[in-house]
Amino acid sequence: MRIHRVGLVVPSSNVTVETELPALLGRHEHARFSFHSSRMRMRAVSAAELAAMNAQRERCVLELGDAGPDVLLYACLVALMAGGPGEHTRVESLVAEQLSTGGSRALVRSSAGALVEALQELRARRVALVMPYLTPLAEQVVAYLRMPVAEGGAGVEVADWRSLGVGNNAEVGCIPGAQIMRAARSLDLRDVDALVLSCCVQMPSLDLIAAAEGEFGLPVLSAATAGAFSVLRALGLAPILPGAGSLLGSRAPLHA
Repeated sequence: MRIHRVGLVVPSSNVTVETELPALLGRHEHARFSFHSSRMRMRAVSAAELAAMNAQRERCVLELGDAGPDVLLYACLVALMAGGPGEHTRVESLVAEQLSTGGSRALVRSSAGALVEALQELRARRVALVMPYLTPLAEQVVAYLRMPVAEGGAGVEVADWRSLGVGNNAEVGCIPGAQIMRAARSLDLRDVDALVLSCCVQMPSLDLIAAAEGEFGLPVLSAATAGAFSVLRALGLAPILPGAGSLLGSRAPLHA
């Protein structure tokens, strides 16, 4: 069985995406994967550090190109959503261009774009979010998702959201699941089509997804499950992973 190589561009202080994404894709019935990371220095989740982190992108892409990935995921959602309208599309195009110049045919996705893609796949029009960020960055994520699709957003109504106010990225990776679920239970979920339980690849939530779907009775996803979905679709593989929520369930895909 062929092994698909997945390249990850991650913040230096991130430990969760390199745990949750392999755990998810390792459940695929018909494919195997290897994971290869390059890190951008970032410790505090602030506008200044995110901008400085993004400036390291080209070095990371150059390093990962040497590994010959089949798909590359830019794995920091807020770093792109804080960049304004259509930033995930712009960055994905720049990364693809850089890889192509170096002779790589790797497909390119981002955590920000993957969440937009996942919400569109679920046909979600009204959503609720749980995020770890300080309020100013959380508001930028909400604004990005509310932007019309034509302007590079998801075109969804954000009915309610909670931000846990954690600015240290290492601490984000240690947020207890019980705290995340308390935040989710405080949301107004009336007429909501989907709940994003972790709108951040560093805030752990994979073990909560299935139980949260059972408790709230609606599709529950995260930046990690959206990223897995996008990677699988990019590779032309069935986006079906057990125990990872409706997005990665055995239902037939909604779109070709």
